[in-house]
Amino acid sequence: MKLRFVLLLAILLPVILPTPSTAQANAADNTGKPFAIEYYYKAKWGYADEFLQLFKKNHYPLLNKQVEMGRMLKVWMDQPRYHTTEDGRWDYRVTIVFKNSAAANEPFDEDALKKQLFPDQAAYAKEEQRRFEILLGHWDVPIKAVDLDLK
Repeated sequence: MKLRFVLLLAILLPVILPTPSTAQANAADNTGKPFAIEYYYKAKWGYADEFLQLFKKNHYPLLNKQVEMGRMLKVWMDQPRYHTTEDGRWDYRVTIVFKNSAAANEPFDEDALKKQLFPDQAAYAKEEQRRFEILLGHWDVPIKAVDLDLK
């Protein structure tokens, strides 16, 4: 009986309690101010252009739609001008400014947008799978501005 209770608790606790990253993000910025996250992508050597092509075709329209809806305020992409060491290398950084931290952290049904924008879901899924197959790494960094004039 005790084992069943422990197993049930182990299953339900993560569902009931917020994850540490969500709780930290919400605690870090619940002011209603814009909330920015940087998304880094590191492609296999020689595949960065293919990644960019697939990103622009399949993911960027989803992001633009969310800007139109007001969930996001701005989206842009940067790439480094010069090469760095392999351990610090990234090919593209996408910065998304959400209207606030809640918009960034609350569940959002992106599937409805995918179906609306990409009627051929099989082709879309195949291309998105390919986009992630060519990645060596991907990481997300929530950022905050630092007021250097604040005393």
